[in-house]
Parts: sequence; structure tokens; C-alpha cells
Amino acid sequence: MSGKSFAAVMAVLAVVGVLGFGLLEKNDEAIAQGDPAPAIPLAELDGSGDASLRDYQGRWVLLNFWSSWCDPCRTEAPELQSFYERHRDRGFVVVAVDLEDVSSDARAFVAEFRLSYPQLRATDNDETIESFGLVGRPENVLIDPEGRIALIRRGPVDADYLREQVEPMIAAEEARG
Repeated sequence: MSGKSFAAVMAVLAVVGVLGFGLLEKNDEAIAQGDPAPAIPLAELDGSGDASLRDYQGRWVLLNFWSSWCDPCRTEAPELQSFYERHRDRGFVVVAVDLEDVSSDARAFVAEFRLSYPQLRATDNDETIESFGLVGRPENVLIDPEGRIALIRRGPVDADYLREQVEPMIAAEEARG
């Protein structure tokens, strides 16, 4: 390998290392399993009023952070809708929180995918991102009926993840109840 090639490879590795360290540092204060879910200011996506995670206390909540411009969000939306439809009568709800988006684009996204689960938006994007230690879109946080973090998924969910990780937690709670 020539000296220039070696220097280029080392420069790329240095940039990747700095970016990776930056993400870890940014996420250093992130929530963890067992922590109480942060109380963040939310609003109904349709503009009809304020909302709160407390509105869902006593239920399992899969909190889905998304944006209409996010391609992985588009991929996971039908999976979330399907899972919600199968489990909503079991004390479970998907609650979507739109971030850093134009309201009309967000509403078009909801209509396109015929999403029927609650659609909220962050009233303070920076506070929401910081409170949950978000590093990208989508991110999903499962909150137990007591309001504590049960699972954190940094990245999109799919049918396998929902079936293998989320569903057993909901079922275990049902068995205890």
C-alpha cells in the first residue's frame, strides 16, 4: 500500500472513530432499562391539544420516535400497525412521536400507512431527543405499565423483533395479572 493510500485509510478510520465516539458520548446520558420514562411535553399530531405519556399509564406502551423523511420509519410503520392491531386489546398501545418534521408531511405519512395508533409530536424536539438519548430515527422504547423502560431499540423494529422481544413481555405481564 502506498503512503498516500495508507494515509487516506487512516484518515477515514480516524473520522469513523471520532463519529462513533461522538455518538457514544451523546448517548452517555441516555435512558436505560428500569429507568422511569421521561416526562416530555407532547401534543396531538392533528393539533387538537396537548398529550402526555401519563395518559397511557397502566398499559404497555411501545413509544415509536419517527420522522416522515426517514426511510427506515417507512419500512417499520406497517409492522407497527399490524402488531398494534393484534395486541391493542391486551393492554398494549403503540404511541408514535413525530420529531423534527413538517406537520403536513407527518400527517401525510400517517394517512399513507393508515396508522390508527395514537400520533403525537414533540413540542420541544431538543428536550425529547436529550431526555431519551435519541441518536437517530426510528427509535423505539417499550414502557411497562408502571411507567418504567422495559426495552430500548435504537433503529427500526421488524416483525421478528416485535414477536421475539416485545410480545413475550406483554404475555408475561398478562400471565401475572
